[in-house]
Amino acid sequence: QVQPVESGGGLVQAGGSLRLSCASSGRTFSRYSMAWFRQAPGKEREFVAAINWKIDTAYADSVKARFTISRDNTKNTVYLQMSSLKPEDTAVYYCAAGGTWAMSVLRNDYEYNYWGQGTQVTVSS
Repeated sequence: QVQPVESGGGLVQAGGSLRLSCASSGRTFSRYSMAWFRQAPGKEREFVAAINWKIDTAYADSVKARFTISRDNTKNTVYLQMSSLKPEDTAVYYCAAGGTWAMSVLRNDYEYNYWGQGTQVTVSS
């Protein structure tokens, strides 16, 4: 079992960068798929990026080429490097864990069992 805890959110100007971190407890972190989702005010939660135990990755079209997901299993941490940020990236960003030993990259929120409390990212124009 893992318990994700996000950090690194904040206020940034359009065109800027932020790096989110998600630290997880548990000795089996490396087996888990990890993902970032986000939810903007008045909108449904949406997939942002995911990485499985094989280090395969997937991204939403809206963030492809701007965001990079990575993991450091020695630190039980997954990262989301966000660049060229836009006002429409403003949202609460959630880290999620699930799908041990998944052979594909999981994009659906129902495939993730463990969720963090979220970190706010605000991009000003």
